[in-house]
Amino acid sequence: MAAAAQGKTNWFAIGISIAVVVVLVVLGVVVVWLNNQATDAGPAPQGDLINSETGALTFGDGEDTVAVYIDFMCPICNSFEQQYGAQLQQAAADDKITLEYHPIAILDHYSQGAEYSSRSAAAMFCVAESNPDLALDYMESLFTNQPAENTTGLTDEQLAAMAEEVGAGDAARCIADGTYKKFGAAQAKANDIQGTPTVEVNGTRLDLQAGEITQMEALLK
Repeated sequence: MAAAAQGKTNWFAIGISIAVVVVLVVLGVVVVWLNNQATDAGPAPQGDLINSETGALTFGDGEDTVAVYIDFMCPICNSFEQQYGAQLQQAAADDKITLEYHPIAILDHYSQGAEYSSRSAAAMFCVAESNPDLALDYMESLFTNQPAENTTGLTDEQLAAMAEEVGAGDAARCIADGTYKKFGAAQAKANDIQGTPTVEVNGTRLDLQAGEITQMEALLK
């Protein structure tokens, strides 16, 4: 009898083992799906002004490249633009530099769940795509009407109305649909942006707190 018992197949144990394997496979699939969702950049904006891989809005054709990563919820970005924006844009217009603005999103947690950083970056891409000649005007409007941190920020309707005010009403549907809402956050992660503004000169990231901004200023003289 003992020998007969030992020879019997333990279907219950096999069933449990199969169930555990199935659960582990399902969990693995869910984890992969969640990771893909977290890193999914969504559709990339297109256009002559836009580098669809890096998210850069490019102005000028100078030998030296100044790249500025900005979050439209960031008050220091606003201050940086007020101090250096006109000089940077003039240097780009004169082809003294190639100027890259990178709209990104790292401050969504400062807009009470409204994801203002992502939505405003998306709106910027919408305008740059549909009306590239008005992109800088729209960027100026975003900074002029910048909401305070820890508020919900502007609504999509307000962002679209601002586009209309600068003559870029063609971007309204793109803004309302949130077409590029994932793109700014994905670019921030891809470029390991921890704070804004982040400035790079010819690919070298400057330590603004250590006074390295002078390397950028030298290009503007």
